[in-house]
Amino acid sequence: MFEDKTLTCKDCGAEFVFTAGEQEFYAEKGLVNEPKRCKACRDAKKNAAKAPRELFTTVCAECGKEAKVPFQPNNEKPVYCSECFAKRTSEE
Repeated sequence: MFEDKTLTCKDCGAEFVFTAGEQEFYAEKGLVNEPKRCKACRDAKKNAAKAPRELFTTVCAECGKEAKVPFQPNNEKPVYCSECFAKRTSEE
């Protein structure tokens, strides 16, 4: 029923294949428009909209090594490096 189609990316002009499997997926989801961008340009557009993740540097409460965490640490709760955190969660 579906056959691979070669499409041209509207951003970079490269040709890409819209596979029969992708077309079937689009049909199952009720999507009627074919993709306009190649995978690389779709990914680039998606990632451009995301804000870069800010990491904060702190000291691990267990081993004393430097740890980078995605939240602003405060003195209310201990903060662990990824290795110590993994050890603690596997023990529970």
